[in-house]
Amino acid sequence: MNKLLAGKRLLITGAARGLGLDFAQAACAAGAQVVMADILDELVEQEAGALVEQGFDAVAVRLDLADPESIKAVAAFSAARFGEVDGLVNCGAIATGIGGPDMCELEIDTWDRVMTVNVRGTWLMSRAMVPHLAASTAGKIVNIASDTALWGAPRLMAYVASKGAVISMSRSMARELGAQNICVNTVCPGLTLVEATAYVPRERHEHYINGRAIQREQMPEDVTGSVLYLLSDLASFVTGQTLAVNGGFVCN
Repeated sequence: MNKLLAGKRLLITGAARGLGLDFAQAACAAGAQVVMADILDELVEQEAGALVEQGFDAVAVRLDLADPESIKAVAAFSAARFGEVDGLVNCGAIATGIGGPDMCELEIDTWDRVMTVNVRGTWLMSRAMVPHLAASTAGKIVNIASDTALWGAPRLMAYVASKGAVISMSRSMARELGAQNICVNTVCPGLTLVEATAYVPRERHEHYINGRAIQREQMPEDVTGSVLYLLSDLASFVTGQTLAVNGGFVCN
């Protein structure tokens, strides 16, 4: 891979596994220095260590997106590590089970937990990083939402609502942070073959495949290029945008 992100200093949340880990690995390969944050502290330490062994500049830190103090600590850690931070990827999130309870059966506690992590956590992590992104003079925030919020996936309401909020919030953030030369964009992956989707019923995978313009499974590498682009200098005049990366299941 070329060095699209050479010299870039990034914080990636949800980086212990799944798409977050793939983003961290791809960013390192593209020349970036990366702080990998996740609540799965032992796993993220292991994955960061594997990247260091390959000669990349990666370090792990524990992050609990439900805890405002943890968020502040990770922002301070990243700033201390780099001085300035060029990019933030908000990938950390939780989901309720696809095909689970419908809107009338959904527990209030589940709704509140998903909103706390996925929406408030994304907001607070972004807010904590704004001073450090502004100092870089070309800061980038990439928020990872989901194409479920674009087509209204059933029996997944808390997650869908949270990702819809992330999409809308990103547009508002782009308006507010543009004066500080910070670009804010959203990537909406489709159903991707990662650890976090291992529980998804096969019929849902088939529903996606059959509905795509490109009719095949979606792999992590189908998403990473879009995120790297939005973090790069090539996207310095791209902000407030929502990019659906799902093989044409949703044409946004």
